[in-house]
Amino acid sequence: MRIGVIGLGRMGANISRRLMRAGHSCVVFDAKAETAQRLGAEGAKPAGSLAEVVGALGPSPRAVWVMLPSGKITEDAIAELSKLLGTGDIVIDGGNTFYKDDIRRAKTLAGKGIRYVDCGTSGGVWGLERGYCLMIGGEKDAVDHLDPIFAALAPGLGDIPRTEGREARDPRAERGYIHAGPPGAGHFVKMVHNGIEYGLMQAYAEGFDILKGRSADSLPEDERFTLDLGDVAEVWRRGSVVSSWLLDLTASALATDEQLEHFSGFVEDSGEGRWTIDAAVEEAVPANVLAAALFTRFRSRREHTFGEKVLSAMRFGFGGHTEHMLNQK
Repeated sequence: MRIGVIGLGRMGANISRRLMRAGHSCVVFDAKAETAQRLGAEGAKPAGSLAEVVGALGPSPRAVWVMLPSGKITEDAIAELSKLLGTGDIVIDGGNTFYKDDIRRAKTLAGKGIRYVDCGTSGGVWGLERGYCLMIGGEKDAVDHLDPIFAALAPGLGDIPRTEGREARDPRAERGYIHAGPPGAGHFVKMVHNGIEYGLMQAYAEGFDILKGRSADSLPEDERFTLDLGDVAEVWRRGSVVSSWLLDLTASALATDEQLEHFSGFVEDSGEGRWTIDAAVEEAVPANVLAAALFTRFRSRREHTFGEKVLSAMRFGFGGHTEHMLNQK
């Protein structure tokens, strides 16, 4: 199958490579022309503009995968593609777009006869080898037409034990991709996936912080333990109920840099965690862990805040707790 890929960053380039490995043909474009040219040397057809991408795809139905950061750059790319594509063609947004934007875009493009598919894509920089977990939204005919693309990108059955009782259910889920529902549903599922990811990551972070803190001088000497965090992470990978790919990545980092001196502790968020909390508020669903994980990321970007000074002042006022008061004589 021939497909256009717009945006050749860490994931877009590897999506193209994985598709080409499976025998598909990719017409690629990136704002940095040299990036497209590098993929051209690997078998893709580089294009110098979105118009060139569409022109190289041949007759309808044509399909273009947009893999750009959410926001204006994606909006602009899809708006331009809507002027170049025609009836029956398909635009796939594989980035981390807000699901309500998908719903709006699908309606707008439908007015021009263009089909819209949103695809939540998980796998990061490891997706080329491991495959991508895909959560897809869109009308059935468009999603079915793209099935060879999704099947090539997904991990496949692999060596994960099969779940008993699934014999009569959609087999695509076992292969690493689902048609979640109408436009917007794919990115909604991916949004909640990322919110859960925040919570899981925060749980590991807090756990390792507690392990590291057990050697503190403030503790009784016979209750202090100097633990090898790299070994703890490694043993937890082996048969533990808390084993996961996130733990695998943690063990890898601790194996070579146990104090994590190459990391500042400044933690960004890409938006999906915020949107997940917004959805929880809309639905009146308690999301204590996910909200706390998000707010902890905000906290990581600040020095001691005025609010923390207020806490210290109150503790000093009611209990004489001096803590680390500045300018103390």
